[in-house]
Amino acid sequence: MLKRKVSKRRFRKFLGLILAILAVLISIIPLRLAISLHQVPTPQAIFVLGGDFNRTEYAARFWQSHQNLDIWVSDFPEYLEMHRNIFQQSGIPFEQLHLDGRATDTVTNFTSLVGDFVSRELRHIYLITSDYHMRRSRVIATIVLGSQGIVVTPVAVASTGESWNLGCG
Repeated sequence: MLKRKVSKRRFRKFLGLILAILAVLISIIPLRLAISLHQVPTPQAIFVLGGDFNRTEYAARFWQSHQNLDIWVSDFPEYLEMHRNIFQQSGIPFEQLHLDGRATDTVTNFTSLVGDFVSRELRHIYLITSDYHMRRSRVIATIVLGSQGIVVTPVAVASTGESWNLGCG
């Protein structure tokens, strides 16, 4: 009986500690984002989530008014060549394209590239995805990128009701 009480007490203390750590981590994200937004008010790159080539075509048009920005795309490897072709047809220099085929879903779109964004000191990015996909993407971006102090400015692409590519994103 005594062991059971001690065990419950330890578990409650452990659970309390875990919850306290989570609360601190969650409260740090908004602070880091506020600091980053103050320091870097203008996006430094364009990030396109794969899953629909309409997003890629939109990003190519969007880039025309943001030609100083690099474009990052996350999708399945078998779709990267199509993304590359769309961007090349729009006159976007190869040096400004970063095509990544490591993602398998929306979460890994962000987790596979967050290290690259951090190493290149990107603290504010445009996020391009479909309008119906933006809400979920922003939540994931806030957790994954926000924990690294990376602000996301959403750019929603109007959905057409059909997707050419069933890739990740």
